[in-house]
Amino acid sequence: MYEVNELLEEAMKETDNLEDGEVFLVKDLFKGYVWNRIAVKDRLLLGTLFLNAVHRGMCNLYAIEKTSSHQQQYRKNINRT
Repeated sequence: MYEVNELLEEAMKETDNLEDGEVFLVKDLFKGYVWNRIAVKDRLLLGTLFLNAVHRGMCNLYAIEKTSSHQQQYRKNINRT
């Protein structure tokens, strides 16, 4: 139903709507019903691709600590150097 690379692109675009310093999870970038329709295996792949994009410096985001349920959190930083 959903193509993971398209979902990654959509998630990256959605980060433009976040404020500087805002902390979020990848699933926060999608409406709840859209996230729920994504197959679990695709959610996991999307999370991996998103983290790789952040580590490659393709955006103004930082990976920070994981939640107690082991979900990766991110922080937006407009002034990243």
